[in-house]
Amino acid sequence: MCPLLLRRWGSCCPRLLLPPLRLWPAAGGGVRGRRGLLASSPSAASHWSKVVSEAEKIVGYPTSFMSLRCLLSDELSNIAMQVRKLIGTKHPLLNTARGLVYDSRNNLQMRGLVVLLISKAAGPSNTAEISFQHDMISGIYSSQRSLAEITELIHTAFLVHRGIVNIGELKSCDGLLKDMQFGNKIAVLSGDFLLANACTSLAQLQNTKVVELISSAIGDLVQGIYYDNSNLSEENCLTHDIGISTWKKQIFLSHSALLAKSCQAAMELAKHDAEIQDMAFQYGKHMSMSHKLHSDLQPFIKGKSSDSVAFSLNSAPVVLHQELLGREAWIKQIREAQHKGNLMDFTRLQEAIKAGKGVTSAIDLCHYHGNRALEALESFPPSEARSALENMVYAVTRFS
Repeated sequence: MCPLLLRRWGSCCPRLLLPPLRLWPAAGGGVRGRRGLLASSPSAASHWSKVVSEAEKIVGYPTSFMSLRCLLSDELSNIAMQVRKLIGTKHPLLNTARGLVYDSRNNLQMRGLVVLLISKAAGPSNTAEISFQHDMISGIYSSQRSLAEITELIHTAFLVHRGIVNIGELKSCDGLLKDMQFGNKIAVLSGDFLLANACTSLAQLQNTKVVELISSAIGDLVQGIYYDNSNLSEENCLTHDIGISTWKKQIFLSHSALLAKSCQAAMELAKHDAEIQDMAFQYGKHMSMSHKLHSDLQPFIKGKSSDSVAFSLNSAPVVLHQELLGREAWIKQIREAQHKGNLMDFTRLQEAIKAGKGVTSAIDLCHYHGNRALEALESFPPSEARSALENMVYAVTRFS
């Protein structure tokens, strides 16, 4: 992976019990003509970490970081030694590294787990050869486990690359210039190494359609991050009229495409037909959209002023608040929340957003995508793997 690209985009367990189902209202008027999907029982309110832990038992092993072969390689060990030199600096690569080693919310490595779960939920296809089925371990083909590792490597590589600091925007409080320059070099090197390993493993699957799907997902990530760093940047919030439709298109590219296309690729590896492949794609797409919306909503649902934190002006609740409030009124709120030197009073702006309808609209949109994800799962036979996938949706669509 050439650094020039960077400049373009800057086992078994007890069956999980499912609760009675009921309908959440969807954004824009609800879902008509469908039975209830999202639940309100204690199972739905389980902590995300507990849901992930139960799901890992189903697929056969923990997936906190799936490619141990890559982690333990000599090349990455050498990079890790260089990363240690950044201790004491403010380079964002350190926070990324800490998150990979210890992620208390289990948010960073959920993509590979979803690929394994949906692989097990689908099982072998009716057209699969008997000899091919002997390659299954705990209901998952070895090629599907490799795909889950590839998905994690690609996601991690992009996380590392996104931590590259814009040297031209550095301030004196950000630390020494030489530290940031060194951190950028390590971020480029380590991200490229992970992506190169992913591409090598992808080629070893020897499936042209899977290669095409994952390659297009990488292209989507590049495009999505480019938009994220330019058209939808916070610096342009006063000059760009960002609507929720634009937000959804950008989030699909930068967050949902990789999981959606990896789920579809997992079905292709098991020789499932186009209908099952599409349902797997739909689950990955809508599950990741709900996951992103849940993350965006966190600064606005805790209810205490002491919980006020800086948040992205391009997050879903803010975009919906702006769209519902009107452009002129939104610009006025931004101006009122700015101090001297254009410093933003996020506490004041947060209260203004919470007083509007953007937060409830974002919650409705999260429920809508959760409903769509669960609808896609109806094409899969009942199993503990399907139950785990459903419980993951419940965990990211509950806010109480």
